[in-house]
Amino acid sequence: MNTVMTLVQSSVQLNTMQLGFSVAASIIVLIALVTVAKLNPFVSLLISSLVVGIGSGFGPVDTVKSFGESFGSTMASVGILVGLGAMLGRVLMDTGAADSVVNTLLAKSSPAMIPWTMALIGALIGLPMFFEVGLVVLVPVILLISRRANLPLMRVAIPTLAGLSVMHACVPPQPGPLAALSSFSNANVGITMMFGIPIAVATVIIVGPAFSAIAAKWVPVQAPDNGMTSENDGDAEGKSLPPFWLSVLCILMPAILMLGNAIFQIVAPEQASSQAIYAQILTFLGQPSIALLVAVLFAMFSLGAATHTPFSTVNASLKAALPPIAGILLIVGAGGGYKGVLVDTGIGDVIGSFVENSSISIFLLAWLIAAFIRVATGSATVAIITTAGILQPVMDAMNAQPAAISLLVLAIGAGSIFLSHVNDAGFWLIKEYFGLEVGETFSTWTVLECLLSVVVLALVMVTSIFVPIA
Repeated sequence: MNTVMTLVQSSVQLNTMQLGFSVAASIIVLIALVTVAKLNPFVSLLISSLVVGIGSGFGPVDTVKSFGESFGSTMASVGILVGLGAMLGRVLMDTGAADSVVNTLLAKSSPAMIPWTMALIGALIGLPMFFEVGLVVLVPVILLISRRANLPLMRVAIPTLAGLSVMHACVPPQPGPLAALSSFSNANVGITMMFGIPIAVATVIIVGPAFSAIAAKWVPVQAPDNGMTSENDGDAEGKSLPPFWLSVLCILMPAILMLGNAIFQIVAPEQASSQAIYAQILTFLGQPSIALLVAVLFAMFSLGAATHTPFSTVNASLKAALPPIAGILLIVGAGGGYKGVLVDTGIGDVIGSFVENSSISIFLLAWLIAAFIRVATGSATVAIITTAGILQPVMDAMNAQPAAISLLVLAIGAGSIFLSHVNDAGFWLIKEYFGLEVGETFSTWTVLECLLSVVVLALVMVTSIFVPIA
């Protein structure tokens, strides 16, 4: 969070019109290179970063430096999680744990109920787990369920993504909502969760399964064979499958460790910040990378023992998990580099100052500011932090109550996921994991994010009728 704040605060002041034209030109160039020229997205993102950096007057040297630093920070935050998550997913696949989960879900759910089941799973995993972590853990399960149930990929993927995304944007202990709450002196995490969880769950129920039916018609693709799943995923008969409870435990272990730490931080903040051994252990195990590492090791030994799989075979799954994600990591890193150039040129500050003095509803204003910054920079975190910083003096002047601040944070979170497109690393993750074309990603993932964003805003506006601001 401190890194992001530094980026926002240190952004340069360039000619507003020139900056706006260069940002628009870079997006047009990026779309043309990827969709028309079919150029590799990694190279296309690098070229587009040069377009916006040089075109805006930021300078070629500063552009390259900004791209490199943001590429590195993106890889540091996302790369480790993607790598460990892919390893966990591969172990789940090769030991039959994913088969066990899929078989049980299919036995308990009719094909018509599977989208609803996956929506709830996505919401459950998305509550304590970062979006990227939940995605890489659930991708193999999504692909398998799609194949086994003979359902279009979008019928399974869209509800799961809906649950992951809306929880990530709106509900503490996710970093975005916590960062927004930290900007307001009268904020309350518990009240935010009290409003956030019902609104998020209602949004997933409204959007996920219903839009998945439409998306499956728009993009009628089946689960791709992209190396994310085991070669024998279609033949579970004759395999010694681990128990369902153990398979679910391995999937949920990162969530359990991170949620345990988050609850400890909320319930006993003074103890959590102490030097007590138990506090240090809980905090350590609750770090995303450590939680995933523990889950990988636990899955290797427990699932290996349950299925009588030799350690060497399970260990080989870790190596097999990495080649399929190498290209994904480069593209995601380049998306982060492109975002960094946009942030450093000051486009977020320009948009924020443009709408700061609007006289519309404070909740709608919060959504608009966050959405504008999100669309321009591709960063939900930057959108949340910038918007909260802009509105903090406004809420202080209004002497806003904790409940009103909580709804404002939800509105900001909703705006921060609006219109995910080519400058968002998550856009490229979805595209590559599910083997989609750019246009198909726009008509599925991008539309889903817009629907989630608008529905959350609508529910916030309705709830605000019964909640006094001051």
